[in-house]
Amino acid sequence: MKVQPSAISFQLSARPRWGRLWRRSLAALGMGALVLVAGCRQDMQNQPRMFPQRGTPFFADHRGARPQVANTVARGQLDETSYFYTGVVQGANGYREERDQMPFPVTMEVLKRGQERFNIYCTPCHSRVGNGLGEIVERGYKPAANLHDQVRLAQPLSHYFYVMTHGYGAMPDYSAQILPQDRWAIAAYIRALQLSQNATLSDVPAGVQMKTLNEVATEENLPARLAEPWKLPATAVWANPAKGQGLPAMAPANTADPRQLAPAGKQGAATK
Repeated sequence: MKVQPSAISFQLSARPRWGRLWRRSLAALGMGALVLVAGCRQDMQNQPRMFPQRGTPFFADHRGARPQVANTVARGQLDETSYFYTGVVQGANGYREERDQMPFPVTMEVLKRGQERFNIYCTPCHSRVGNGLGEIVERGYKPAANLHDQVRLAQPLSHYFYVMTHGYGAMPDYSAQILPQDRWAIAAYIRALQLSQNATLSDVPAGVQMKTLNEVATEENLPARLAEPWKLPATAVWANPAKGQGLPAMAPANTADPRQLAPAGKQGAATK
């Protein structure tokens, strides 16, 4: 068999070319293997760190969770004035005292906001006029506080904020539902509501025309019963035998509240 010279030259020239490609491929594979081996190191995964709720010999107290720095305050939780968040101040005698003052200026916007929040959260028990005869009271629930009696009128402004924050008697606290700013707005509106329901002729500016509730109801096309005296429904249950004193819910909140009176025939037992 006779081999052509051109075929022999092709085979001789092809062998070096494939050899070079093979060597280059091996070099590339070797470099890739080195890169993979270098990337398999666990320095980032196994770096020294503290595990929650575990001890460690790194600190002298052997606690991995470090205590907070003294006077540390979380972001957004800076209580710059405790009166704004509590409604009380430290008295000279060491007891907490309520104050008849607002922690910020009262504007019409504040009163409107307070009226809105009052109508949402307070009217079911206290009614819109604050007389304690809300809808659930008319259906047998314990009578709420009449915000216009002598006891409630004598209480300082921050007392309402404190009650909304901590609750009182059968009334639960509303600290989760109402922000502190809105609680103060409600307290301001309660004071304005008290002034509106207990105003005298001396409170009316000179030159202002006076109108009765009947006249206002007629002009506004409202039912005449809105101008009638408030009546306690027969389904209401009083916690105090002395109904005329208007004690709401359960025990008195402070010494200014009406005292509890024993029912007739048991006063001797109560004094023992």
